[in-house]
Order: sequence, then C-alpha cells, then structure tokens
Amino acid sequence: MEADAILFDFDGVILDTEWSIYESMRGVFVENGHDLPLEEYVKCIGSDFNTWSPETMLEDLTGKTFDWQTIGIARNKWIREEIAKLDAMPGVRDAVDFCQEREIPTAIVSSSNHKWVDGWLEKLDLLESFDHIIAREDAPRIKPAPDLYAEAVRRIGLPAPKCLVIEDSLNGMKSAHEVGCPVAAIPNRITQCIDFSAAEYQYPSLVEFLEDL
Repeated sequence: MEADAILFDFDGVILDTEWSIYESMRGVFVENGHDLPLEEYVKCIGSDFNTWSPETMLEDLTGKTFDWQTIGIARNKWIREEIAKLDAMPGVRDAVDFCQEREIPTAIVSSSNHKWVDGWLEKLDLLESFDHIIAREDAPRIKPAPDLYAEAVRRIGLPAPKCLVIEDSLNGMKSAHEVGCPVAAIPNRITQCIDFSAAEYQYPSLVEFLEDL
C-alpha cells in the first residue's frame, strides 16, 4: 500500500468521542423504556442527525415530544467529561510521526465543527501535527456528501486517487469514494457492525495500518 497523502477522519479515528456520545443517547432511550441498538445508531456516525436521527426514533417509539435542548445540555456536559479522560486512539501519534518524518501531507476531514475538532486536537497536543484541518464550516455539505473530502483534496493539491482516507464510518467511506479517494477502514467499537467490504483496505487499528504502510 502506498499513499502520497493521508486524510484522517476525526471522531472515532483520532479520538474515541463516539462511544460517550452514543452512551449518553442510549441512556435517554433506556430511561424511556427502549434500547438504542448500535446497528441503528451507526446510521448517523460520520454525519449528523439530518442523515438519521435517534431523537426522531425515540419520539416515534414513545409517542412523546422531548425537550432536546435541555436534554442536550446535560448530555454534552457528561460527554465532554468522559472524552476529557481519553488519549488519542492507538497508533495515532505514531502515524503522525511517520507522516512528518517522510513529509507525507496530512489532513483532518471531519463533519464536526472546528470548535470541537480543534479543541480536542489542542488538548491532545496534536493541533499543529496536521497540514490541514477541514471541518463542517469549510464546505457546503458534510458527509456522506463529497464536499469535505473534495475540499481536502483541493488543499492537498494531489489527485484524489493519491490521497488515502482513514475512515470509521459508512457515511465517511461514501463521501471519500465519491471524490475518488481510496479508503482504509478502521472500525471502532461503535462501527464494528458496519460492512466495510467496499473499502480498499481494512485494519483493526492504526497500528496495523502503519505496519502495512
């Protein structure tokens, strides 16, 4: 496997933010007598609730309307406290060092906003480790639309087939493929139920990815 540039998704690839977000939403479901299967929840991973909404699902299941703004305040406080305990995903720091040593251009490409992505990267002391950070403000549409990866490829300045994408979600893989980028799928505990057979490569973690690279 060769890559002239590497484009990393953020949530679930650089930092395991997705588990806490899922657990907090699942807690709301359980409080209201229902479960939130991962097979359903992964529909919104890599995108947002406009792609698929657990909020709508719970309201349909219960026949109730919820004050999601108030619920979200409590959820977000707990989520941030849990994520703040974490370090980068296995292999991330080695991958960054590998790319810097070999002068391989890198980018973060995320459907999350800059405040979220840049803030956690700064906490991890990785904010200056990537050549470009592309977040939801930087393109008209987020994943699974191709806009974010198209912008990343434009900034990198290489043909899309030369830009290898690291993704953990189906929405992210679809977005990258639409631009023409090959994908290395690295599922995590949230997205391990997804069929990534359309990805050019699959790895358990960035550790194995680096061994192959």
